[in-house]
Amino acid sequence: MVVGSVMVFDTPKGGFDVDRLIALIDHRISEVPRYRQRVVEVPGRISNPVWADDTSFDISYHVRRSGLPRPGTDEQLEEFVARIASRPLDHQRPLWECYLVDGLEHGRFAVVTKTHHALVDGVNAVDLAQLILSGDPEEGLETVSDDAWRPRSTPGDLQLIGDALVEMVRRPTQIAETVRGGIADAQATGARVLGALGQVVSTVARASARPAPSSPLNVRVSGARRFVMVGTDLADYRTVRAQLMKGRFAEDVTVNDVVLATIAGALRAWLLTRGEPVNPATTVRAMVPISFESDTASTALGGGLRACFIDLPVGEPGPSMRLHQIAFAMRQQMETGVAVGAETLASIGGFAPPTLHALGARLGGAVSRRLYNLVITNVPGPQQPLYAAGAMLLATYPVMPLGRGQGLSIGLTSYDGGVYYGLLTDRDALPDADVLGQCIVDALAELRDSHRSKRV
Repeated sequence: MVVGSVMVFDTPKGGFDVDRLIALIDHRISEVPRYRQRVVEVPGRISNPVWADDTSFDISYHVRRSGLPRPGTDEQLEEFVARIASRPLDHQRPLWECYLVDGLEHGRFAVVTKTHHALVDGVNAVDLAQLILSGDPEEGLETVSDDAWRPRSTPGDLQLIGDALVEMVRRPTQIAETVRGGIADAQATGARVLGALGQVVSTVARASARPAPSSPLNVRVSGARRFVMVGTDLADYRTVRAQLMKGRFAEDVTVNDVVLATIAGALRAWLLTRGEPVNPATTVRAMVPISFESDTASTALGGGLRACFIDLPVGEPGPSMRLHQIAFAMRQQMETGVAVGAETLASIGGFAPPTLHALGARLGGAVSRRLYNLVITNVPGPQQPLYAAGAMLLATYPVMPLGRGQGLSIGLTSYDGGVYYGLLTDRDALPDADVLGQCIVDALAELRDSHRSKRV
C-alpha cells in the first residue's frame, strides 16, 4: 500500500544533485514531523501500533541517488519505478523513500517518491512530493536547515503495555487517538476516515445492488509490478468539451467526464487486443475520487470533490455515446445525492494532488474489491509551473497501489497544460501495460476526432 509520484524536471543551469535534494527535504521536513517517526508495535499486539520518533533518523538513508545509462529513456525510467514499487518499505524506519534519477535524455532528471499511505493523512502528514514543490523558482536554493529537532526516546515494552492498558480502561470500545508523550496511535489515521468510508459503502449499496462485473483486471496479485507513464494535452479534453458546448448536451459534460470516456475507450481497445469477449453490455466498474472542474467554480484543489462509482461502458463502440453515458451517470449520482460530498472528503485532509491520490488509495483499499474493478484517481493540479530548488517541474505521474485482487490502478494529474497518467499493474497478470498506455492516447484521439468530424 505504497503511493508515490514520478516528477520529471528540467535540469537548471547550475545543475541538480542528490546533495541539493537532501538539503531541500531536510529544510522542509521540519514542517511534517511524521516523516521522522516510525511504527512501533505494542508487545503482544494488545493495542494498535504507535508512532514514535526515530532516534537514529538518517535522511541520507531515505534520499538516494540512482542513474540511468545516458541517454536514459522514459521506458527505462518506467522500469526503474516498477522495481522500486515492487520492494516493500523498511518498517524499522520511517515509511518513505525518495530517489533522484539522473541521466534522462533531453537534459532531464526525475525525482521518484515512495510513501506508505498510512503515513499520509493530510493533517499530520502530506505526501512528500507536495512538500518539496513550490511556485517560486528561487525558493529552496538556500536550503540550510535551522531545524533544532531532537528525537524523543522510544518507549520501552513496559511503557507501551502500560499505556495500552490504561487506554483500554479509559475507552474500551473506541480506537485510541490520544497522544501519549508525543507518541500518536498509528491507526488514528484510519479512524479519521471511518465517517467518510461509511458514506462510501452506503453510496455503493444505493448505487448498485450487484457486485462488480467479472474482469481480467481482477486477478491474484503478485509482488512484481509494471509502470507506464502516459502524457496527454489538457487542451484536447477541453476541445472535446468545447465542441459539445454548441449542442444540447453542453451543460451535461465536464472535462472529467471526457477523461473517464477516454479511459473507457482505452479499456475497450485493450480488451479487444487481448481477445477478451466484449459485448454491448460489457462494463468495468471504477471507484473514482475526483475533483470536478466547472467554468464558474474555482478549480482549486478540493473544490467540488466527489467520490463516485461508475460503470464504464466499454462495450459501447461509439466514443460519443460512451461520453454521454458516463456524463449522465455522473450527473445522476450528483443530483440524487449518491456521490460523497466535498465536505466529507475535506474532513480527512489535504488538497494537493499527491496527498489526494494517497487518500483516494486509502478509500479504495478499504472498500471491498468485490464492489468495483479498479480505482481511478483524477486530481487537478496547478496550471502554472512548479519548482524544486530552482528546477522546473515538467511532468508528474502518480503511482497508485494495487488493491488485493486488482491488477491495475490508474492515477492522473493535470498540471501546466498537460494530463499525466500513471498506470501501475501486476507484472505477471498485465504484461501488456504498455499497450493499454498507447490505447489511452488512441482513445483520446478517437474521441477528439469524432466530435471534430461531427462539427464539420
